[in-house]
Amino acid sequence: MFRTAITKAARPSRVFSTARIMLAGETGSPPKTGGQGDAFQRRERANEDFAIRKIEQEKLKALRDKLRQQQAHIKELSDHIDELTKEQGGEHN
Repeated sequence: MFRTAITKAARPSRVFSTARIMLAGETGSPPKTGGQGDAFQRRERANEDFAIRKIEQEKLKALRDKLRQQQAHIKELSDHIDELTKEQGGEHN
């Protein structure tokens, strides 16, 4: 009884699995260190970079348009304030 308890305690138990989980975007080939990768990987990387740049340019354009609209609105409000103060005699011009 004592002998079986010792052998069971000395036997290593398998806790970790050795199955490899594929991450999104992996082609199944081992990662290359320092190389440029195969043509498919380079083309995919270029397409992804292009798509990201295009989306960022569209966001930047939308922000610029919104900034122009806000500046025009501020100018309109400022002109309106100037007009109201002139009517009330607040400015002596």
